[in-house]
Amino acid sequence: MDATSLSLIERIFMTVFPLVAIVAVGYFYGRKLHPNMAVPNQLNMDVFTPALIFSVLSAKSFDLMAYQELALAGVAVVIGSGLLLLPLCRLIGIHPKTFLPPMMFSNSGNLGLPLAVLAFGEQALPAAVVLFLVENLLHFTLGIYMLDHRTNPWHILRMPMILATIAGLVWSGLGLELYPALQTFIDMLGEIAIPLMLFALGVRMLSVDLSNWRSGMLGAVLCPLSGLIMVLAIQQVLQLEPQHLAYLILFGALPPAVLNYMVAERYNQEPQQVASIVLLGNMGSLIIIPATLAFIL
Repeated sequence: MDATSLSLIERIFMTVFPLVAIVAVGYFYGRKLHPNMAVPNQLNMDVFTPALIFSVLSAKSFDLMAYQELALAGVAVVIGSGLLLLPLCRLIGIHPKTFLPPMMFSNSGNLGLPLAVLAFGEQALPAAVVLFLVENLLHFTLGIYMLDHRTNPWHILRMPMILATIAGLVWSGLGLELYPALQTFIDMLGEIAIPLMLFALGVRMLSVDLSNWRSGMLGAVLCPLSGLIMVLAIQQVLQLEPQHLAYLILFGALPPAVLNYMVAERYNQEPQQVASIVLLGNMGSLIIIPATLAFIL
């Protein structure tokens, strides 16, 4: 094995290991002490993640127009994955409302944000945040509507993450600067978000079972496969620059979001089957993500 191959393996290990280690800490801590993660998760959704989003988007270096094609590509990956797999639902005997949301809405927060930063450096964070926002906006509008057509999509405007997005874009667009002490305060709050996401993912893995392992195995393969197929198709049209294409490939290869299980539970849409899809999909990412990194790094 030559020096280049060893260097690539080391870089992949340096990218994946911190994520797996924090998830493992959450898993073993949860197994021993069974913490109630409802409050930390709510804090992350309402305080820490919005702080991270505002910190990134309000920075003078953030140029929204530079990411418009990447955002459009992200929308196409999410929606296209669902359309691509819709005909398969009848063949595999799984209800579309159960199977398609985990295939469409990926782990762009818990896994995508830290993975992008570790793989590409801090300069990748704005792009990762843009894709995270695209995925979340679609999840809380289209995703909820798929499960309940009576849902009012306008409730999304009350979400702290969306308010932080609007505030950050306005702040950046007006060219305003935060007082340094206030900037440090917001940055420090935002830095809590990503490790807490990973820790919570580890704890969450304790609450699911493998009784529906067949659908879970299918999801572990089809979620990244459909995402990557859509990325290849979209690239033929948009011709993204190489760096943005690398971000999009990583986005397309991500496993199902843990949030899919929480939403399925809320709407009573076969939550245990969704839980198996999410769990096995995230376990499968231990193989898929290193393979993807080997291709794009």
